[in-house]
Amino acid sequence: MRFRVTLLGTGGSAGLPQIGGADGAGDWGSCDPAEARNARTRASIAIESAAGRLLVDTAPEVRLQLTANRIARIDAVLFTHAHADHIAGLDEVRILNRILGAPIPGYSDERTWDELVRRFNYAFKPWQPPGFFRPVIDTHRIAPGETNRICGLPVGIIGQDHGFIPSLGLRIGNFAYCTDVMRFDDEEFARLAGIDTWVVDCFTHGPKHPTHANLDQVLTWVDALRPRRTILTHMGPDMDYATLLAGLPAGIEPGYDGMLIEGEVT
Repeated sequence: MRFRVTLLGTGGSAGLPQIGGADGAGDWGSCDPAEARNARTRASIAIESAAGRLLVDTAPEVRLQLTANRIARIDAVLFTHAHADHIAGLDEVRILNRILGAPIPGYSDERTWDELVRRFNYAFKPWQPPGFFRPVIDTHRIAPGETNRICGLPVGIIGQDHGFIPSLGLRIGNFAYCTDVMRFDDEEFARLAGIDTWVVDCFTHGPKHPTHANLDQVLTWVDALRPRRTILTHMGPDMDYATLLAGLPAGIEPGYDGMLIEGEVT
């Protein structure tokens, strides 16, 4: 089965430009504001197969991300963890419910559901047909090491160390998506063996970060895994698109909002 991945957002937790700047129009850090691919919303992707579309995380800009990429329907949502830049758009699920005409299946681990229910308790109350005046999510618990059939695709779950909390990565066939990670243990890293295309967290090319991979760490991982193509995401304000593109080794490139990736799984 073929599938398509859309990188809806490739920015760090503050997006780019960040709020601020000398004129109040935004702080671009060391990134060139004239390069459109430096404009980054918060990290999220959509995965589309013939059986439906899976949204990974509900970024604060999810409404704008979906409309910009002409994605009119989502059939399921997977949450990688409960940090605000990955869940703050959860209220937009209400409109996705209306389009779907039903509660939307949601997938995450026990820890993330506990936090989401605490912060968005109204989204997890029983549906009161026929309409949707609030989001309604049908929860499914997943865990690292499992493979779950979601939107017709076998979605393998990868455990990740996000510094102060765990997060989830995913693998479909020879494609993997690992945002918000600074370390893998050996068992979870082994789940990435043989991947062809890897979208991976790379917040900075500066010193080691307490919660995110930096470029040196990503290069070490790539040297071990040898994917054909590595695409950087969750990039911070020192990650200028053109500078990265010119300086990265062959097979490694910065992602950008709206980037499309084709995949296939048997």
